[in-house]
Amino acid sequence: MSSSTAMAGSKKKRSRTDPTLGGSSTGAGRKPAKRKTAAKGKSARARKPERGLVARMLRFILYWGMVAAVWGGVVILGIVIYYGAKLPPVDEWAVPNRAPNVKIVANDGSLIANRGATGGEALSIDEMSPFIPMAVVAIEDRRYYSHFGVDPIGLARAMVTNIQHADVVQGGSTLTQQLAKNVLLSHAQTLERKVQEALMALWLEHKYSKDQILAMYLNRVYFGSGAYGVEAASQRYFNKSARDVTLGEAALLAGLLKAPSRLSPARDPEAAEARAQVVLAAMHDQDMIDDADMATAMAREPTRAPSYWSGAEHYVADMVMGRLEPLIGEVTADVVVHTTIDPGLEHDAEKSLQGALQASGDKDRVEQGALVAVDATGAVRALVGGRDYSKSQFNRAVTAKRQPGSAFKPFVYAAALEIGDRPSSVRNDAPITIDNWTPENYEKTYSGPMTLTTALAHSVNTIAAQLVMEASPGGVVEMAQRLGITSDITANASIALGTSEVSLIELTGAYTAFMNGGFRATPYVIEKVETTGGKLLYQADHAGQPRVLSPQIAANMNGMLMRVVTEGTGSAAQIPGWQVAGKTGTTQSSRDALFVGFTANLTTGVWVGNDDNSPMRNVTGGKLPARIWHDFMAEAHKGLTPEPLYGGGRLIEPKPKTAPANGDGGPKTLVELLGRLGEGGNSAAPPADVGEAQSQPAERKRRTIMQILGGG
Repeated sequence: MSSSTAMAGSKKKRSRTDPTLGGSSTGAGRKPAKRKTAAKGKSARARKPERGLVARMLRFILYWGMVAAVWGGVVILGIVIYYGAKLPPVDEWAVPNRAPNVKIVANDGSLIANRGATGGEALSIDEMSPFIPMAVVAIEDRRYYSHFGVDPIGLARAMVTNIQHADVVQGGSTLTQQLAKNVLLSHAQTLERKVQEALMALWLEHKYSKDQILAMYLNRVYFGSGAYGVEAASQRYFNKSARDVTLGEAALLAGLLKAPSRLSPARDPEAAEARAQVVLAAMHDQDMIDDADMATAMAREPTRAPSYWSGAEHYVADMVMGRLEPLIGEVTADVVVHTTIDPGLEHDAEKSLQGALQASGDKDRVEQGALVAVDATGAVRALVGGRDYSKSQFNRAVTAKRQPGSAFKPFVYAAALEIGDRPSSVRNDAPITIDNWTPENYEKTYSGPMTLTTALAHSVNTIAAQLVMEASPGGVVEMAQRLGITSDITANASIALGTSEVSLIELTGAYTAFMNGGFRATPYVIEKVETTGGKLLYQADHAGQPRVLSPQIAANMNGMLMRVVTEGTGSAAQIPGWQVAGKTGTTQSSRDALFVGFTANLTTGVWVGNDDNSPMRNVTGGKLPARIWHDFMAEAHKGLTPEPLYGGGRLIEPKPKTAPANGDGGPKTLVELLGRLGEGGNSAAPPADVGEAQSQPAERKRRTIMQILGGG
């Protein structure tokens, strides 16, 4: 056997005896292994196309996603460029000036009111209560100090929230965007406005600091009930400055931004407070306040603001606005108006008027009243134009014109004294007819001869009518105008009873000529006007007021008007320790009732009546108006040392004059004077029938010329 044959045999032998893995050595044992390997190959080949499909899909999505993103970016950029091109050039962008505010202050610098389109002055973030910006940021834009003007996170959150609620319940605009919308753009809900808003928000963030942007927003945003800006809102709802707002109040203000008209505490205090608590919770969640602060703020009572401004000082503010432009022209920037109003006197005036009407209004059928107080320079120290400003803003002290009744008589008597009559001159209280007019006394009784002093003290109509005819109606009108009456007055006999309408403030101002010893003092309320930077725009100058009465006539008028209070119709106005002079006035059927009086310090006029001119129930000037006058003036003079009136209340008996001081309407010679004087010092009868006295004293005799000249 050859070696090659042996080797082949050996190989064959080995091939038959070699074991297989995990199976028998037979050929049958090898076939299952081949089938398993084939199955695995098929599975791998099946998975390989699946993996390739997923990869291809991912590559497809990634590729086309990138394409869509690029094209989307191109579209968005195109939209931005398109709408941005409609805006003015960037170098022309500017935040417009805020509407000017008129800050009106009292004579001690305290705030009376703000007027203007905004209703409040602008404050910096450092000037306002720190709780206000905190609360607004917490509820409106929590990432305000970290975003760049547009907040993508906040926008995404708002989109998700709105999708969940299937409604627009949350906005994604930042405070910067809201400022851009409020001051630079329209409020239209359009894509164009949204794009431009975002562009301008970016510009604002580039140009201004965060605090400046927030201050501009807070000084312009609407807080409901006519209040624009935090200062106006704080004054409107809390009657205090935004500088002094508490945490709970700041939360209420921040809550109003969601729906200022609906949530206004003047409309729905409970809804406003509920929203405020949401704001407090947001502040707490952002660690701006702790548990104790939150609990204290949430425990406060809901703010219940009046539906309109309340307080008599707003009558003053309206009066100021009516007189401001003629003094400084159009208001184009914030100004401060310093007034003559004394806050203490203003409060006392409002309290006296409201208290009296509350106590007697229903019983006496009187709804309204007014009060004006003027000092010797003409400065208005207190003014109340009605019972309740929140219910009626009509100023009855300044705008309304009513008949003054017998409160007009001092001008008649002053005219009579000027043509030569004296306080002791005697006239006959008896029925009288003048050109078919027959004046009657209030009590419809007559008392016969009496002095002019007594006639004025008891407001005798018949004697006042005689004096008008003696001094002439034109002379009386001239006297009233000289003292300060500016309304048109009809020159007829009936002006003796105050039938021509005047305003309370001009009537009160005219009485200051008596208080001043004959010098007129025109009422004024604006002392000076300046910018917020202190630049003077106007300064009142009321020095050198003209003399309109001689010292003697002024002193006699004071003495006669004192008798009105001490022994006549104005006795309710007496103030212990003080000399008081004044005059009552009551019109027909008690439609108007007045008392105008003065001390050495202050002249005050009070009117009560009804806006519809309906009669009151037996109200006269010596009753309700005199009591209101007394209550106010007694408070106004507390702690002051009593001073006498000009002339000290003495009645001076001058020698008869041959001509009036004004040279009009009186006798020119002694003969003419004697021709006008009759029995008892009476003038000749006016062109009408003068009745006899009801009871003529038997011992009265015709006086001689010497007696007349001597004052008898």
